[in-house]
Amino acid sequence: QVRLVESGGGLVQAGGSLRLSCAASGFIFYNYAMAWFRQAPGKEREWVAAIRGIESETHYAESAKGRFTISRDNRKDTVYLQMNRLKPEDTAIYYCARRTHFYPDWSDLRGYENWGQGTQVTVSS
Repeated sequence: QVRLVESGGGLVQAGGSLRLSCAASGFIFYNYAMAWFRQAPGKEREWVAAIRGIESETHYAESAKGRFTISRDNRKDTVYLQMNRLKPEDTAIYYCARRTHFYPDWSDLRGYENWGQGTQVTVSS
């Protein structure tokens, strides 16, 4: 049974940092690309970043470039999202996801079969 459990969210002031973690189980972790998405109230789920399996090649949404870093530890079956210089517009529930189907666009939700329960990130101004 695939399970993804996010942690590390919280309340932070603008300009601060948070590190999110997503612990995975139930599948061979290094075989799959993983991604972070976020969803703000009243908005659609938005892709943030992705990382390939073994080679750990990374991809970022424009909103995340230069501020966020996705990484993974294949020994711990965990994917991380380091978020720096946070802005109030980064406020959202952050979800990790396992990429199970190829689509050219990393942000295509159809590529992701499994999701965590999410962790709330709130950035105050």
